[in-house]
Amino acid sequence: MDTQKLIVDKIQAVLDSTDKNQSSELKKLIDQAGHIFVAGAGRSKLVSSFLAMRLVHCGYNVSMVGEIVTPALKDGDLYIVISGSGGTKTLLPTLETAKSKGAKIAVVSMKASSAMADLADLTIKMGNDDVFALTKGLPMGTSFELSTLVYLEAIIGEIVFDKDLTEEGMRAIHANLE
Repeated sequence: MDTQKLIVDKIQAVLDSTDKNQSSELKKLIDQAGHIFVAGAGRSKLVSSFLAMRLVHCGYNVSMVGEIVTPALKDGDLYIVISGSGGTKTLLPTLETAKSKGAKIAVVSMKASSAMADLADLTIKMGNDDVFALTKGLPMGTSFELSTLVYLEAIIGEIVFDKDLTEEGMRAIHANLE
């Protein structure tokens, strides 16, 4: 079994069945935000960390939810949550708080309808039920996380082109205390 091909083909199938028009909606919310907050749980948190880092490289003010130095969210901010199920119990109260404070909410999920989607200003539904059917060799959410990572990285690529960012400029913002 060629598992690399299995993974790449699955990611492509998910991306092919994801609405491409939503990326422009997310970019608009990102550009309008005073501050961007990003969250996820488990492996989705890892994907959210990738996104947060890249947004910083693009010059945005970004914080990861749950970090000790994360400032207060307020009206005019954006909260991006990555949750395959759209109902992660530990994150749901944070969306309710964000909504009550006047922030915009974007949820990236496998589900168009969920508790999180009900609170969101934008729900990006990755793929469809058929492409997320259980696939041996891609256990427990792998298809969602990898596809979401590629989808969001492509949005970062669009931002790089839109803002005419350079590798040198982005590298100058990159962490230097690693």
